[in-house]
Amino acid sequence: MQAIADQHRVDLDYRTQAGSEWTVMVDPWAVVVRHGRWYLVCFSHRINAVRTYRIDRIRGVAERDETFDPPENLDPVAALEDNMGAGWDYETDVLIEAPHEEVLPWVPRGIGRLEVVNDRTARLHGSTSNPAWYAEQLASIRAPIRVNGGPELRQAVLDLGSRLLDATRP
Repeated sequence: MQAIADQHRVDLDYRTQAGSEWTVMVDPWAVVVRHGRWYLVCFSHRINAVRTYRIDRIRGVAERDETFDPPENLDPVAALEDNMGAGWDYETDVLIEAPHEEVLPWVPRGIGRLEVVNDRTARLHGSTSNPAWYAEQLASIRAPIRVNGGPELRQAVLDLGSRLLDATRP
């Protein structure tokens, strides 16, 4: 927390749920609590992008002498939500046949970035480590969808659809 206040870069020793470990240099911008978990919202110099790291998975922190300037008008909660749907194992690309503003309330923010394609279509782009869970999130969208990208997601949607169809059989 002190590094955030002092705007000092840090080296994080991090371990994923799967057990992968690495050290990454970041500009720590903010800490946000979401669904009972604490996250560090930061800029990762390793991948030159915004990232979020679960605090309970950080194994060590070493403060550096370098300082940084956080983004102007940073909304840490929005940055966390936007980033939750990025950087995972499987890419996702879904077209939704409804206007962006209509679709917005149906799409959880943490599953990707919702973009305007035209006045009748929105596009959801992101990534996931759990295609089956992602397919279940897509099922709550009250408009026709088309999975354009992510063979793993396409298969998960097929599996979910088959399971739901099976549930209607006597």
